[in-house]
Amino acid sequence: MTPSKDRPGLASCILAGAALTCLPALASAEETAKGVMTTSTATTGSTNVTSDAFETAKKADDKDATEAKVQAGLLIATGNSRSLAVTGSTSMRLRRAMNEFSAAAAINYARSAATPEDSMQTTMENYQGKLRYDRFVSERLSLFLSVSGRRDRFQGLAIRMNIDPGLAFYFIDEEKQRFWGELGYDFQYDVRRDDFIAAARINDSILLGKTKGRHSARGFLGYHTNVNEHVTFDTGAELLLGLPETENWRLNWANSLTAALNERFSLGASFNLRYDNNPLPGVKKLDTLTALNLICTLY
Repeated sequence: MTPSKDRPGLASCILAGAALTCLPALASAEETAKGVMTTSTATTGSTNVTSDAFETAKKADDKDATEAKVQAGLLIATGNSRSLAVTGSTSMRLRRAMNEFSAAAAINYARSAATPEDSMQTTMENYQGKLRYDRFVSERLSLFLSVSGRRDRFQGLAIRMNIDPGLAFYFIDEEKQRFWGELGYDFQYDVRRDDFIAAARINDSILLGKTKGRHSARGFLGYHTNVNEHVTFDTGAELLLGLPETENWRLNWANSLTAALNERFSLGASFNLRYDNNPLPGVKKLDTLTALNLICTLY
C-alpha cells in the first residue's frame, strides 16, 4: 500500500518541478510576444497614415536641405606691371517640403597698370544678385519665379533687371545627381550708363534711350553630379530668344568644378560665358570669366 501511495506523490513532484522550470521561459516568451506585437502595430499604423494621405509630402520632406556657401579669390601683382583682381560670391538654398527658396550674389572687380609709371585703371567691374522661389506641384515638376539684377560698367549697364516665371522639370532628381530643364518667359529691363549713351551719340551717331525693355522666351538645361565623395561638377546653359525681334538673343553658360579640402573648405574652378547677339554700340558680343576660388561651406 505504501508504494502505491508514493507513486502519485512522486509524479506530482515531477510535474510541479517541470512547471516551475517552464514558467520563466513561458513568461519571457509572453513578454517578447507582447513587445513584438506592440512594435508591429505602431509601425503599421504610422506607415499607413503617411503612405495613404501624405505620400507626396513625405517624398518632398526627404529632399529638405539647407545650404550656404561663401567663395572668394584674389590676385595681386606688383613691380613692372601692377594689377589687382577680386572675385567673390555667396549663395544659399533652403528646401522645405514643397517649397524652395534660393539666393545668390557675386562681385568681380579688377584694376591694372601696364607700366610702373601708369596709373591704375579699372578693367572689370560688375555686381550681380538673384532671388528665386520654387513651388513643387509634384515630385519632379515645379513652378518658379526668379528676379535678378546686374550692374556692369563695361557692358554699359547701370542696372539690368530680369524677371523670369516658368516651369522646371527634373528628369533626374537624386541625392548625388540632378538633371533638369526649364521653360518660361523673360522680361528684361535695362537702365543704361550715361557715358555709353554719350559715346554712342558721338562715335556712332546713334541716339540711345536711357532705358530699354525686352521680351524673350527662355530655355535652360542644368546638370549637377557628385563625381566622387570629394568632387562635384555643375553646368548650365540658358538661351533667351527675343520676342518678336528674334535677332535679340543671348546665351549664358556656366560651369564649376569643386574639390573638397575638408568638411568646411573647398577649392573651386569656374568658367562663365555670356554672349549677346545684339549688344550696345561699342560693346563686344562675347564675355568670358574664369576664376579659381576658395569656398567655405557654412551649412
